[in-house]
Amino acid sequence: MSNELILIPRPPRPSSAAASAVMRGNVGRNTRPELAVRRALWALGYRYRLHVRSLPGKPDICFPSRRKLVLVHGCFWHQHPNPGCPLRTHPRSNFAYWEAKLKRNAQRDAANLHALKRLGWRCKVVWECEVGSVDRLRKSLVRFLGPR
Repeated sequence: MSNELILIPRPPRPSSAAASAVMRGNVGRNTRPELAVRRALWALGYRYRLHVRSLPGKPDICFPSRRKLVLVHGCFWHQHPNPGCPLRTHPRSNFAYWEAKLKRNAQRDAANLHALKRLGWRCKVVWECEVGSVDRLRKSLVRFLGPR
């Protein structure tokens, strides 16, 4: 991981009111995949804290007594490294802007993960495309978190 800062060009003006509404709809917390993971954890009997501000990157789901974190990443915004992921797309317009922005997101994620591990936290990243299979998601979470 390089420490060079990626400069992101100015964002383009929305091409239409519809495009502007879509971009306004992108939120950083309580996303559909995050809510699905939280529902699965709650149903399994786990209790957790949300978006702990004192930790690098404000992780999505925190288990302080276990020193474990669950990070729920959207495949597009965090650029899922699996090339077979159907949700990891690359915009065709304004390529320079989006390439720099998404690369910077991935660098920030890596830096936050490294800082969390240095602080003694164990982290699990759940990708948006993995949330579709609830049984597989539950097994994966139980394997990571251990018994209740």
